[in-house]
Amino acid sequence: MTQLRTVQVLGGGSAGSSAHVRSLASGLVARGVRVTVCAPAGLDRVYDYAGAGAHFVPLPRPGDLAAVAAVRNASIGADVVHAHGLHASVRAALALSGGGAPARTPLVTTWHTRAHAEGARGGVLRLLERRTARAAAVVLATSSELVDRARRRGARDARLAPVAVPAGRGPVCLQDGKARAELGAVERPLLMAVGALERGRGYGTLLDAARVWRELDPQPLLVVAGEGPRRAQLQRRIEDEGLAVRLIGRRDDVAELLAAADIAVLPSRWEARSLLAQEALRLGVPLVATAVGGVPELVGDAAELVPYGDAAALAEAVRGLLEDTDRRMDLAAAGRTQARTWPTEDETIAHVLSVYDELSGR
Repeated sequence: MTQLRTVQVLGGGSAGSSAHVRSLASGLVARGVRVTVCAPAGLDRVYDYAGAGAHFVPLPRPGDLAAVAAVRNASIGADVVHAHGLHASVRAALALSGGGAPARTPLVTTWHTRAHAEGARGGVLRLLERRTARAAAVVLATSSELVDRARRRGARDARLAPVAVPAGRGPVCLQDGKARAELGAVERPLLMAVGALERGRGYGTLLDAARVWRELDPQPLLVVAGEGPRRAQLQRRIEDEGLAVRLIGRRDDVAELLAAADIAVLPSRWEARSLLAQEALRLGVPLVATAVGGVPELVGDAAELVPYGDAAALAEAVRGLLEDTDRRMDLAAAGRTQARTWPTEDETIAHVLSVYDELSGR
């Protein structure tokens, strides 16, 4: 039997989908699959797809028709093309359509998250979702809500496919004292949030809650790891209001910093399988998160859940945990237990490979 060949396509490349493709590439190559990764050039510098054994094809910027041609050329002779995210799925569907002819190479798409938009832009997003859902032989979705959404958009076959957090390169070094000293939280509670500084992440609500925490003694320090277009706006507000908040930018040691935190905070408008939530629970760090999207399904009873946009509820949940050591210990234990119910990285790769085998007739 000839060697199975798959093409993985990434668009903008969120941290979750980019890391997932790196994990897939490494695992599939180890199982004898030929893997090509088509993605923006910058992603290979961060995730080293070539180092995982994949052939890497750099793509031009989003919206460039040359990207569709690059994916089409890379897909010649492939058994399965697998696109991750909406933009990548649009590119792959166009590349395989061949100007309107039925696609001969099966297309798998993974819906890692969902986009939010209102008005005309929202209509365009719904149109693109319908186009890609109907073009795919199988839609894999990372939460039950996304499975239902894909089916509403016309997917012929939509399946739940939770994505595991890729295993780290080694054990987390729990140098709490060193990390806390670096962040400025030696004798005060440390709260940690992680994610791009962009709309929908709930950082405005988080800063509202930080204003309430000024009344606590000692006042906790909130540290936010991530970059994005709202950084300057958030920084101005932090300085104007004298909030105990530090924006530390993009970091490659998030697990170490998170392990040193007293509480992790996830204030997003919507999440499927949040990387922060998974890392926090695996490390036994108590989590306060918004009850949105796939978060309740992911964390079960192992986190404190609050409504999105409710700064008072968020502030109170954090304050309650800071004052209740036993509750924090209970959540830490429950988080580790919940994390053991999630699929492993190997199980995630095996599941995806079984889909490929099914579609290629192997």
